[in-house]
Amino acid sequence: MAGIFSGLEKLGLGNIGGGDLFEDPKKKETVVKKEEPKKKLALVKEEDFLFDKKYKCPVCESEFEAKTVRTGKVRMRAVDIDLRPDYSEVDQNKYDVIGCPECGYAALGRYFTTLNKYQIEDVRVKICMNYRKIDYKEPTYSYEHAKSLYQLALANAVVKKAKNSEKAYICLKTAWVVRGETQRLDESDPEYETKKKENNEQEKELLTNALNGFVMARQSEEFPIAGMDSTTLDYLIAALAMETDQYDIAGKMISEILTSRVANSRIKDKARILKDMLTEKTGAQ
Repeated sequence: MAGIFSGLEKLGLGNIGGGDLFEDPKKKETVVKKEEPKKKLALVKEEDFLFDKKYKCPVCESEFEAKTVRTGKVRMRAVDIDLRPDYSEVDQNKYDVIGCPECGYAALGRYFTTLNKYQIEDVRVKICMNYRKIDYKEPTYSYEHAKSLYQLALANAVVKKAKNSEKAYICLKTAWVVRGETQRLDESDPEYETKKKENNEQEKELLTNALNGFVMARQSEEFPIAGMDSTTLDYLIAALAMETDQYDIAGKMISEILTSRVANSRIKDKARILKDMLTEKTGAQ
């Protein structure tokens, strides 16, 4: 698990990590315009789809701003088999973590304010007291910065003893960010193959952790889990199992979806695609 947290040392949180990530339930730039006579052509940039949204930290009560994607401004061009949305203009996944720059508390947007007093105290003692503030003033988030925020969110989730589903969801979305970075690597870079290999290994590790966490959450948590109903989660588990070469789990979950009386036709269609992929990989019918 140390690889997932590699890099937190620069934030003063090198002591976070070690041990098991999941708890087994059986024992959480300005717009550039080119002017022409009677005509203007705008060069659209990533920052054109962002704005600074104000937040109040539930841990230290500081007010701060974080980059947020403008709702309805980006177009989805595809959805990966593990439900990762792929947007045309900006990688929206980079901006899904809200991090307080003052104290180091960070979480995915859906979990940012859902803290009890005991969790707040744990974060103050184990995160805030060790956190080294880093000022980030760029108009957009680099992939390096986005991954750092996700690491911080996972560290906070571990400290506050978050549900397995929350920790699994952070791992999944971190994997999505790594995949987005890989897709945007420059193939002319002499280090391209090395970077691609490193990213692919990191993504697979994160997907494996996400799979393990969601399987445990399915056994112990009530639905909805990370905003998903039971059939959506079952599909996601099947997809993650396919991506991490755990074909026995994939086959079991695909079968359950296809024979389910409550799964809708959309999910069943996606499950059939997974079944075809499984057959191609294993030769099983």
